[in-house]
Amino acid sequence: MSTTALHPFRPALLRAAMPTALAVLLAGCGITAAPSAAARGVVRSYFVGADAVDWNYAPTGRNEITGAPFEADAAVYTAHTPGRIGATYRKCLYRAYTDDTFRTLVARPAAEAYLGDLGPTLRATVGDTIRVVFRNACPFPTSMHPHGVAYAKDDEGAAYNDDAAHRGAAVPAGGRYTYTWEVPERAGPGPADGSSSAWMYHSHNDEPADVYAGLTGFLVITARGRARPDATPIDVDREVFSLFEVDDENASPFLDDNVRRFVTGPRITSDRFAESNKKHSINGYTFGGGPMVTLRRGERVRWYLMGMGTEVDLHTPHWHGATALVGGTRTDVVNLLPASMAIADLIPDRVGIWLFHCHVADHIKAGMATRYRVE
Repeated sequence: MSTTALHPFRPALLRAAMPTALAVLLAGCGITAAPSAAARGVVRSYFVGADAVDWNYAPTGRNEITGAPFEADAAVYTAHTPGRIGATYRKCLYRAYTDDTFRTLVARPAAEAYLGDLGPTLRATVGDTIRVVFRNACPFPTSMHPHGVAYAKDDEGAAYNDDAAHRGAAVPAGGRYTYTWEVPERAGPGPADGSSSAWMYHSHNDEPADVYAGLTGFLVITARGRARPDATPIDVDREVFSLFEVDDENASPFLDDNVRRFVTGPRITSDRFAESNKKHSINGYTFGGGPMVTLRRGERVRWYLMGMGTEVDLHTPHWHGATALVGGTRTDVVNLLPASMAIADLIPDRVGIWLFHCHVADHIKAGMATRYRVE
């Protein structure tokens, strides 16, 4: 046998083992060593307001998928005619601010204008702590309930019969609350996720009504050692976020306000009125009315997908002109259920403007479609 086999001494291995050995020795003496800075992570602070705004689902005034004026089927959901609200509704949206004075909004770059009515994307790396200073400027109680991360009962953003105080579950109109969420290993990406995992946050005071009001956003957790300083994954060139939802404005807490402000003349018959208020949207836009996502050929794109809503929200997002890896499987269609999330990795290879839409037939007719550009 070689000398190496008889004496497998490695200085590097000894150096690697020293911190563990020291921790064991200290523990034996009743001393607990503080975790390293890498293990502790950092505190990432966000300032998020829930604001009442007027939102237009079809701001260009025409069907951008066909390039023509709204045809009869589309006009059901977009036309501001006597008895219908039209395309503009009062909503309550999460918005990012620069600090806890809540005087200055964080401006979205032009490349992120497509995010529409989504709340700000909250990010962290495994081991970090997320701190959200929240201010509710909407006329009803709201909250912020995160998926995936760890929290104390006061920071859950939801209340139910469990003998807990739930101080952050119903922030009153004009009120504030600071949420603290920890990011343990279980919040990070699993074996099929790549370098980041997709979660969501939303209001959970009156969860269905709050979500239909517009209070939803993405939460992204990147693996330790695979993130840039801003917590974006190092192996991705461009991230895109899309929420597929039939926004049922009939169930929004603003319905009566929207009727008073926008309906002229008597309401049309109830069934037709109710249908006109169901906005089949992607990020709050219908019939391609929102800004286009612009990608570059050959860049590594991570597309985060979310579904919300009720039993009609069975969505099948489909990319024209590209295929993606989803959980290790090659596809160009993803399945989404309400409150589900998915991650698709794709590399655009064809220049042009391409359709991106839900493949459910009824949703196609109602305008759940947009486009993206590859340069």
